[in-house]
Amino acid sequence: MRRISNGSQKDGLKMEYVLMICAVLTAVDGDTVKCDGQLLRPMGDGAPFVSGFDTPELFGKKDCEAELPLARAAKQRMQELLSSEGLTIEDSGQVDNTQTHRPLVVLRLPDGTTIGQRMIDEGFARKWTPEYKADWCS
Repeated sequence: MRRISNGSQKDGLKMEYVLMICAVLTAVDGDTVKCDGQLLRPMGDGAPFVSGFDTPELFGKKDCEAELPLARAAKQRMQELLSSEGLTIEDSGQVDNTQTHRPLVVLRLPDGTTIGQRMIDEGFARKWTPEYKADWCS
């Protein structure tokens, strides 16, 4: 994994972000990816700890039998989207609150859409907010 600082102009303001380069980018599940062995947590269109996206759980406790096939489909779609030519990975500089402290990143498709928003739009994910409670069974 390699990080390159980059800046751009938007509405007269200089925007700073770090562009990540991965030799190998794979889906661990529908909302976790691995870049050269490092776990990353995509954020979607949201800001760190404010909003993002969530997919059904592939690992750990499931709330019902219906969750596993949904999780498998979300992982498969994430992997397909990761294969998009021109995909960029923008590091927010923040990490999540899990034990692994995954860097929070934005995965941006060539048309400017985030993978998180695409996953929500296609029904593989739901919008996450701090008040969100996952329920993939109803």
